[in-house]
Amino acid sequence: MVSHKLYKPLRLLILGAPGSGKGTQTSRLLKRFPQLNSISSGDMLRQQIKEGTKLGSLAASYVLNGELLPDNLITRVVVSHLDQTGWLVPSANWLLDGFPRTAEQAKMLGGELSKVHCNLNLVVELDVPHDIILKRIENRFVHIPSGRIYNLEYNPPKVPGKDDVTGEPLSKRPDDNPEVFSKRLREYARTMAPLREFYAMKDILKTVSGETSDIIFPKLCKLIEEGKY
Repeated sequence: MVSHKLYKPLRLLILGAPGSGKGTQTSRLLKRFPQLNSISSGDMLRQQIKEGTKLGSLAASYVLNGELLPDNLITRVVVSHLDQTGWLVPSANWLLDGFPRTAEQAKMLGGELSKVHCNLNLVVELDVPHDIILKRIENRFVHIPSGRIYNLEYNPPKVPGKDDVTGEPLSKRPDDNPEVFSKRLREYARTMAPLREFYAMKDILKTVSGETSDIIFPKLCKLIEEGKY
């Protein structure tokens, strides 16, 4: 994939229902725009816990009890990581993955970022029809040890039922069924409305629609390459 330059500093958040292809779009954007740094809240959290930092130890107490982290704690984890990596500056380019998930988290994050003048300047929601998502899920298999994902329609394994790299069996995730996923989609719609409204009020929310990642990706790139943020 040919790399491209950014029109101006980009601080991006991609929203989308489970199964809408956020991970696929993120990996493709990182290849197209090498200046972008991906920031995964899950990865950051695991790193803080592994290193035994003060934040990590505090977070671990919630994780071990199967509880969600309080909004202020996960916000501190993200902001602390941005600061440590030198990305808490207006000239930095980064893409947030997995955070914020609620309007309250978005408000807390915005408050911290505004102190150093590097707020998010583009939020893109991937709009994929729910029936398409459910079809994807029915055809999705995973190699659990590595996390490699296959789809029988557009990314099938070379040998049916086997991982391409190890040859080990592929599995279905427990929640990869229409009934469970329909509930997840309804929950997403419920929690997303306030978050969508929060960013719409700041005039940085865009929507990109399509049934496949190949349809969505060029539209997403066009937003970025034309500096529409």
